[in-house]
Amino acid sequence: MARFEESEWAEGKHARDFVQNADIYILERKRLLRLVQSFYRNFQRDRLQRPTRLLDLGCGNGEVTMALLEVDDEIEAQLVDGSSEMLKIAQERLKSYKKLNYIHTTFQDLIKEDILTTDFDFVISSLAIHHLHTEEKKALFNSIHHQLAEGGFFLNIDVIKAPAGDLEDWYRMLWKEWIAENEALLKPEKSFQYLPDQYKNNPDNHPDTLEKQLNILRSAGFKQVDCYYKYGIFSIYGGRK
Repeated sequence: MARFEESEWAEGKHARDFVQNADIYILERKRLLRLVQSFYRNFQRDRLQRPTRLLDLGCGNGEVTMALLEVDDEIEAQLVDGSSEMLKIAQERLKSYKKLNYIHTTFQDLIKEDILTTDFDFVISSLAIHHLHTEEKKALFNSIHHQLAEGGFFLNIDVIKAPAGDLEDWYRMLWKEWIAENEALLKPEKSFQYLPDQYKNNPDNHPDTLEKQLNILRSAGFKQVDCYYKYGIFSIYGGRK
């Protein structure tokens, strides 16, 4: 991944466009969030006798943290993003919650420096880690494992690389069909049919196969490693310390 400051996410307009239109083109976004809520209810909410300490990596507009706060409003969270614009949006959106801390930093800086000192009970990331090269993913997953308290979970909502080219083509077709269904229903001012192909050709994207990333998690020391959901290139996977 290039330095964050050189990527499209450093632009305020790109961040605002994502916030306005993500539900149209992120495949089954609302279902992804409901699944994360279900996972949290089943494995985390009643596990501790104190508030859960959450780390949201690449928090964007705070959508995932908001979904978890709807399940458990006692969560104490640190939200990390390289985009100051996204952090401003997240702060405004979550302003009624007082146990939140916002950190403006990139994944590369997190890997290099010991910026986070808390042991977290639940770490989540959404549509961000695919910007890292394989070796950077390995370093980040090792760092996450180190930051997790014993028994804590890491979940990653992200796009993955198909193990074969013809599968990749089909997965992009499924994505385009889903966008078309949303556009017919919501009638946005512009079409987003171009995005699956743009995603493929964007030099900022470095997805790895699901199998490779599950193996990286195992190598980092995670247990109960699995893919919890998958639809084309969109997935939820993770593990437990």
